[in-house]
Amino acid sequence: MLTTKINKRYKKWILAFFVLLLAGAAVVWYIFTEKHEDTVMVKADYTVNAPAFIKEFQQNMTAANKKYSEKIIIVNGTVSEIETFDTTANIKMTDTISNAYIIFAFQQQHMGDAKQMQVGDAVSIKGSCSNGSFSNILETEYITFKRCAVNK
Repeated sequence: MLTTKINKRYKKWILAFFVLLLAGAAVVWYIFTEKHEDTVMVKADYTVNAPAFIKEFQQNMTAANKKYSEKIIIVNGTVSEIETFDTTANIKMTDTISNAYIIFAFQQQHMGDAKQMQVGDAVSIKGSCSNGSFSNILETEYITFKRCAVNK
C-alpha cells in the first residue's frame, strides 16, 4: 500500500515535469520563430539628429537607454563608415569630437540600399534602438540599432 502511494506521487511529479517541459519548449519555439514587421512599415517613436542623439547618451546613458531601448527611431545624420559583408551591412555615424558612434545593422531585404550609401552621404535611417554602452577597449560610447532600413 505504501509503494502504491509513492508510485502515484512520482507519477504526478513526472507528469508535472513533462507539462512544464512542454510549456517551456513552446515558449522557446515562439521566441526563436518570432517575426518582426518590416521596419519601413512601422511608425517611428522618435525622430532625432545623430549628434544630439549621441550627446543625450553621453550625458546620461541610463536615462537614454530607458527612453530609447527597443523603440523605433529615425536618425538623421552623415555616414562616417560603411562595413559590408556577404549577408550584412553596418552603417556608422560618428561624433567627430568624442568619437562616439551609432551603428546600424540593416535588415536583409534592405541590404541594397545600405550598399549604395557612400561615406559623407546625408541619410535618414529607421531602426530599432538596442542600447547604448561604453566600450572599455575603444574607450568611447556607442549606440547600436537592429532591423534598420533607409527612411524614405
